[in-house]
Amino acid sequence: MQSTRIFSNFLRPIGRTRSTPTNIRQIQLRFSTMTVNYDSILKGKYPAKAHAKRVVEYIKNKVPNASGVIYLEARHTKLLEDNDSEEPFRQRRYFYYLTGSNDADCYVIHEIETAKSTLFIPPVDPESVIWSGLPLSIAEASAAYDVDEVKYTTDLNATLAKLGADNKGASVFAIPEQVSDHVTFLEFDNTNFSVLKEAVEYSRVVKDEYEIALIAKANAISATAHQAVLESVKKSKTEYELEAVFLSKCVGQNAKKQAYGSILASGRAAATLHYVKNDAPLEGKQNLLLDAGAEWHNYASDITRTFPINGKFTKESRAIYDIVLKMQLDCIKVLKEGVVWDDVHLLAHKIAIDGLLDLGILRGNKDEILKKRTSVAFFPHGLGHYLGMDTHDTGGNANYADTDSMFRYLRVRGKLPAGSVITVEPGLYFCKFIIEPFLKDPEHSKYIDADVLEKYWDVGGVRIEDNLVITKDGSENLTTVVKDPEEMERIISSA
Repeated sequence: MQSTRIFSNFLRPIGRTRSTPTNIRQIQLRFSTMTVNYDSILKGKYPAKAHAKRVVEYIKNKVPNASGVIYLEARHTKLLEDNDSEEPFRQRRYFYYLTGSNDADCYVIHEIETAKSTLFIPPVDPESVIWSGLPLSIAEASAAYDVDEVKYTTDLNATLAKLGADNKGASVFAIPEQVSDHVTFLEFDNTNFSVLKEAVEYSRVVKDEYEIALIAKANAISATAHQAVLESVKKSKTEYELEAVFLSKCVGQNAKKQAYGSILASGRAAATLHYVKNDAPLEGKQNLLLDAGAEWHNYASDITRTFPINGKFTKESRAIYDIVLKMQLDCIKVLKEGVVWDDVHLLAHKIAIDGLLDLGILRGNKDEILKKRTSVAFFPHGLGHYLGMDTHDTGGNANYADTDSMFRYLRVRGKLPAGSVITVEPGLYFCKFIIEPFLKDPEHSKYIDADVLEKYWDVGGVRIEDNLVITKDGSENLTTVVKDPEEMERIISSA
């Protein structure tokens, strides 16, 4: 797999605000004119100490004269319920952000005054070596991770006690429910369980060069898997066969974890936003909606494509696809630092209304349709979300209590900063469970032509999703999967 060259001319600051740490601004500036190759970047260490610096600045912004230590724990080894096998391991993202370590049963202390990071790893347990092999050594951990010192976990409480005793008035900043019972903070004068989680989540919004390289790598791997599904769909019989194709292609590139459970929804099932069955036959269905993305070193990709199973869109499917593609392309055009995501989401609805009016599915005055929120019947979800270590990444400030149905499920609200990574994933869906209440409500039914709508139920749903880095003057698209409808038809038909 060839590395792709990515991200030129991005990551400039929005106007400086009191709540924005200066080192995040410096990160944004550093990328303003660079073009980078992700494979070369990923040869270095994950920049854990730079992340810690961001977090400390946020804490000091919220807690003037903050001193002491940041304390975080890795995910601990845990057995399955009623079973002697271990649960699948997923590292705590807060811990990973400050260490780059994907190892279980570890701890980290970051000293605020000295910026020293100490990682604590489990010592050798002779009983487990026969089953699991030797754990990471202190020398190996020191070489692998961006920390200043590595100790064994048996030294954890003694280290905490000394730091507390030596720094009168100091605080421990930790996350609630993520401190083990055997860990003690008794020597510290103060404990703060309110600001650290918020600080890490805020800091994670703006990605640095290394993080964007990880997301780009995940996208590149996922692109080959999406391509493989396109080339396999015409000769496949079930959704799960195609899921196997996708997973096999990812694992074959050493991406053994998916960012989320894959969605392979054929026919009318594509109207279910997070369809999980992936077990239906393909025969007699028009389209397949494939929403799937690999994870690379804990960083996600999130890509959706919709395409004809037999290699040729029906008239109705192509009409809907073209509207959704215009929604996506026009929304991407307006992306840049400082744009209000709510406004971009509103633009997507306006384009959807225009397209559905042209098809005759909607009727009447487009401004009235927008005001009444009738388009929510066909586009019920938000336009996208931040992407990073979580598929629905932190810092979006969603308001699920919003009484405006158009914005209730919008996972990001407000201005987009340069350096954030966001998905742009408009869609149109023909879900009877959602649309029929609109048809029964006179406030909405007068804007929907039920006779025309009848021709579109088998389209199911169309969604197109890419991953974009926000830049000073625009955006950089990390997703290279084909979405041109004629090219998709050509690939499927010629496979």
